[in-house]
Amino acid sequence: MIASEFEACQYARNQRKSSDVNDKNSSKRPTIYDLAELVGTSPTAVSSVLNGSWKKRRISQKLADKVLKAAQENGYTVNIQASVLRRERSNIVGMILPKYDNRFFGAIAEEFETRARAAGLFPVITCTQRDPALELAAARELLSYQVDCLISTGATDPDQISDLCRAAGVKTLNLDLPGTKAPSILSDNFTGARDLTRIILDACERDFGVVDPLLFIGGRKDDHNTQERLRGFLAAHTEREISMPQSQIISEGYAPEKARQSLMAMRRIPHGIFVNSTITLEGVVYWLQSLPAERASRIRCGTFDFDPFGALLPQNVGMVRQDVQGLLARTFEVIKSGKDSAETELVACHLEMPSF
Repeated sequence: MIASEFEACQYARNQRKSSDVNDKNSSKRPTIYDLAELVGTSPTAVSSVLNGSWKKRRISQKLADKVLKAAQENGYTVNIQASVLRRERSNIVGMILPKYDNRFFGAIAEEFETRARAAGLFPVITCTQRDPALELAAARELLSYQVDCLISTGATDPDQISDLCRAAGVKTLNLDLPGTKAPSILSDNFTGARDLTRIILDACERDFGVVDPLLFIGGRKDDHNTQERLRGFLAAHTEREISMPQSQIISEGYAPEKARQSLMAMRRIPHGIFVNSTITLEGVVYWLQSLPAERASRIRCGTFDFDPFGALLPQNVGMVRQDVQGLLARTFEVIKSGKDSAETELVACHLEMPSF
């Protein structure tokens, strides 16, 4: 009788504990202290079960199962921010990405995740739409998760992010666009653009017997990569002593529709076009489709960045493929080395020629 009464009291007490945790769960997430009270063990034992170290602490399988069951039934989730604060390193590496709208940035994101996981790191990526305010807000959010390193890819104002990271004692690195306060890993835009321009000029002279200046279209005038590609474009013309009218340079953004409208407004159709981005290439294709077939066939173009469909255009004579694997390989080498000097390293691009 006494045993039965004791069991009944114990059952009632456990029911009350379960009810208390459920009541707490209605207003806030349960903690390891709540679970410890419910299961009848110490918070340390609960923590060991939840982080997977319970076997080393010689906690029984029965107790571990009981803790895990209680955690599942009561909706317990690990508080990541609190967890990383208790560790020296979070093993989280963050990346700010400007866009997902082309193959280059998509490949950057995929390669970043692959290499981060191979290095035992957890990758976190956020897209900031080339908005400086959003870039800074994203950097603050990533820092709140105690990232070990933050990579600014194509950031419009990387130095403000570097200042923020430095104040927080977090490593930072610039990818694709340079900054002045952290290491920068970039494609060799100048050489890639110069070599592509040479190919287009050669094709125009070979196929049409003309050495006219090419048209440069796409990009922003204040963008570092556009400036470097334009510098390479002009250098190839200077080599052949071809003067370049300002009207042959159109840098009003990357948007396809802007490119199409600019081309439609041109009085004289060029024989050769340097397209500064596969995004801009979309607008060029729409424009080419509006031309008579015979006139469209007398145009040669090349594009900085690679797209397999763009490579199939009959007007295409070459595309510059940026070395995504090389860029990310060097990025993780710099992260591992701990280098923080504001030096810029260039990674060579590859020139892709049509196979037809």
